[in-house]
Amino acid sequence: MTIVCTGSIAYDYLMSFPGYFKDHILPEQLEKISLSFLVDTMVKQRGGTAPNIAYTLALLGERPLLLGTVGEDFEDYRCWLGAQGVDTSLVKVIPGKFTASFFANTDLSNAQIASFYTGAMAHASELSLLNLENRRLDLVVISPNDPKAMDQYVQECSALKIPFLYDPSQQIVRLAPEELRRGVENAQCVFVNEYELELLQKHTGISLGEMLKKIEYMVVTMGEDGAVIYAEGREYRVKAVKPGHIQDPTGVGDAFRGGFLRGKRLGLDWITCGQMGALAATYCLEQTGPQNHHYTIPEYIARYRKNFDDHGKLDVLLK
Repeated sequence: MTIVCTGSIAYDYLMSFPGYFKDHILPEQLEKISLSFLVDTMVKQRGGTAPNIAYTLALLGERPLLLGTVGEDFEDYRCWLGAQGVDTSLVKVIPGKFTASFFANTDLSNAQIASFYTGAMAHASELSLLNLENRRLDLVVISPNDPKAMDQYVQECSALKIPFLYDPSQQIVRLAPEELRRGVENAQCVFVNEYELELLQKHTGISLGEMLKKIEYMVVTMGEDGAVIYAEGREYRVKAVKPGHIQDPTGVGDAFRGGFLRGKRLGLDWITCGQMGALAATYCLEQTGPQNHHYTIPEYIARYRKNFDDHGKLDVLLK
């Protein structure tokens, strides 16, 4: 029984700008915009939505399966993921290509301007879930990836009757409206942030109320305001966990997903799942890069209990 994480597998090039982007954007001149920001720092990190989610799942005791395409520069990353407990046996190397790359510039308010180079990710549709029909799959996570691959996985999950989490995120603007509708209408659950929810409604023509009639549950993350979970006809509000300090927001939403899914996999209630996601997100926020936070399960439980009362439910993580 396995959670399969599909999505981008990438290297992140993270830069910091010692000012505020808003101070240099002239709304009345947007059609002529031409900006260059001199940054103070740049670091190269392991990233990509699929391994980011898988990493947090592995930290919390899961053994997720990663599915995606990478370049010839991936081998060190593969070895590192394996050492963390992520199964990379289904990751395919594309000869002559570089692994996808994410370039993000973050200002003092944690606003980001980013670009993404697809590289080997453009070949993701060459991998098929149909080849996994002999495995028992609990859930497929369909996160931002090559748009063709994302729609392909939606259709394959539907044909194979495999539950899937639909997380269109940054690719909402690249997917066709009918593809987005297909994802929403066939998903078990949808994960978005509050801005992406507005975009998703705009591009699909499906209101939030209509979405909730089609799926089992939806999670909307709201940064420092926490998250809201729509499930079973109710709204569950989850507070964010206050960070010791804020280092870098890259990958925070992915960490939330990993923490939430681990709780869901263990059969915990909606609030506990959301709180697990909130704490996992804060661990990520306190480090530079989406996979540089570390904790043991006892450390995670102890910090959780400083913020929330689980009535002993998280002891299941120790089994």
